[in-house]
Amino acid sequence: MTVQRPPLSLLIPCYNAAANLPGLVARCLVLAGTTGGEVILVDNGSSDDTPAVLQKLLAGQTAVRSLRVDVNEGYGHGIVSGLRAAKGEVIGWTHADLQTDPMDAARALRVFQQSETPELLYVKGLRKARPLADTVFTAGMSLFETVLMGRILRDVNAQPNLMHRSVVDAWTDPPKDFSLDLFALANAKKRALDVVRIPVLFPERIHGQSSWNVDWAAKRKFIGRTLDYSFRLRRSFARTGA
Repeated sequence: MTVQRPPLSLLIPCYNAAANLPGLVARCLVLAGTTGGEVILVDNGSSDDTPAVLQKLLAGQTAVRSLRVDVNEGYGHGIVSGLRAAKGEVIGWTHADLQTDPMDAARALRVFQQSETPELLYVKGLRKARPLADTVFTAGMSLFETVLMGRILRDVNAQPNLMHRSVVDAWTDPPKDFSLDLFALANAKKRALDVVRIPVLFPERIHGQSSWNVDWAAKRKFIGRTLDYSFRLRRSFARTGA
């Protein structure tokens, strides 16, 4: 029997995001109504009021739902936990901080719907209107990843990321941290998928702050983790003949 899937599953990991949730849920409800898809808000081991706020905001909702991960093992782990529960034909994720609008996923979904080979697509945001320092930092990291991996990898951490569920099903050993964005994009390039970039605005945060883009000490730590994983990912690709 053929399984009737929703056209989209969008995963949004939420960690101590209670202040953002009213605005986020409102946008997710619009997205679900516009696309006929589902949104899964992954409570990624939050220690604030996130569980209670989600329960209140999502009471009676079915297209937007939450999933609790009891222990925060990283951004990537939260997303992968949500992927296991996703029902959509096209699957993806974005951030909970409202710097990227969940409705960007509706534009990305249209790319799949207009394609004759959606299983060969990977659609990803390309951030606009960013501070100059952040743009320069991202350009430097993009150049490094491109040279190291031998594939054009730019604005790796831009959101959203969407792909056909068959791509996700073929993943092996995805990372548990922010390296998931690099893993997903590099894997798409490895498989010779058609990577389509859609421009997305990237305004200031309304609540909270970045866990890494705070100062140069935090950036150095982020760079160190990224470099370590990048070399491990390259070795992994080499073992599989990529």
